Amino acid sequence: MSAPQHVPMSDWAVQNDCLLVGGMPLTRLAERVGRTPFYAYDRALLARRVATVRRYVAAPVKLHYAMKANPMPALVCHMAGLVDGLDVASAGELKVALDSGIAPDDVSFAGPGKREAELAQAVAAGVMLNVESAREVEILARVSRTMGLPARVAVRINPDFELKSSGMKMGGGPQQFGVDVEAVPELLKEIGRRGLAFEGFHIFSGSQNLRAEAICETQRKAVDLALELAGSAPAPTRVVNIGGGFGIPYFPGDTRLDLAPIGENLRTLAELTKSRLPQASLVIELGRYLVGEAGIYVCRVTERKVSRGEVFLITDGGLHHHLAASGNFGQVLRKNYPVVVGNRVRGDKREVASVVGPLCTPLDLLADRMDLAEAYEGDLVVVFQSGAYGLTASPTAFLSHHAPLEALV
Repeated sequence: MSAPQHVPMSDWAVQNDCLLVGGMPLTRLAERVGRTPFYAYDRALLARRVATVRRYVAAPVKLHYAMKANPMPALVCHMAGLVDGLDVASAGELKVALDSGIAPDDVSFAGPGKREAELAQAVAAGVMLNVESAREVEILARVSRTMGLPARVAVRINPDFELKSSGMKMGGGPQQFGVDVEAVPELLKEIGRRGLAFEGFHIFSGSQNLRAEAICETQRKAVDLALELAGSAPAPTRVVNIGGGFGIPYFPGDTRLDLAPIGENLRTLAELTKSRLPQASLVIELGRYLVGEAGIYVCRVTERKVSRGEVFLITDGGLHHHLAASGNFGQVLRKNYPVVVGNRVRGDKREVASVVGPLCTPLDLLADRMDLAEAYEGDLVVVFQSGAYGLTASPTAFLSHHAPLEALV
């Protein structure tokens, strides 16, 4: 039996054996950017992915972009014109969201341990806060009194279930995220006593899931839970955000997520929600799924080295720029992302080679013994699936190399 292969990167066009980004040859884009390494994001692929989601997940379900996946300001501005709302996880992301021109009514702020200054900024901006503790409710009550402006709040719930087969579990069991479901009714009473503007619920159970049946099951449980808790709420429920969890294929053997059953499931849940909570909107919150496959990381070969019969392509990039591709961002067993030599995608000559960076650690590995076009100094190495959790999820200060640039093309 042959070894499993990566899902083909068929969204990316190739011309004269050179990858095209936004219709432009990679070699020309590298000249335009000015130096390597860099990240590049393709506007057309971003728009195409949003359109694909909307084809399966139609109104009245609302689609939000979770900015933690990629908060590049130009990309966020582009996404703000395509989606129904933005979800942020810090005051820094909040500023980018507000600068995008999206209405504050369509911005929500989640995350554990929000600082008092962040909470005050969010109240002043008029965005909705997904509260994750009684402490946040207490602070928001004080801030609201001072400003004379009731904080808009939803309760982020830590449910008693999890998203099965999830790459990262963010609900079920003990969690730093959200309010344990058994404590939610009392917190809802406190929100009412404090005079905050209750708007709904946020239930985010996990991420990076490639199994449609697991996502559908969790969505059903999340809506049922929101419907149950709505009876204890101090005001009509206006928002039921059931998170996302949609995964993309990174590694050999991964298969693409089937959106058809998810879309059908969401249509049923939207009808149920509207019948039971007439004022409520059902929201899904996607980050990685919207932007992950529309981005690449590009670095340049600075040296070709052969050591005891093995080829190493040493580049000016590495784990300090793309921690996830190095295998040090949650992987238990390291696996290769899809990687090609961008200006020799197919290549007349092929070889097995490893792509490494310039850092003084054996962890600085972008491709481990992969089948690649034969490459030399000056060639451009491309890491696909790099539009999410790339630059901002990486230790760019490590060993004091310069940070990579970013381009939206």
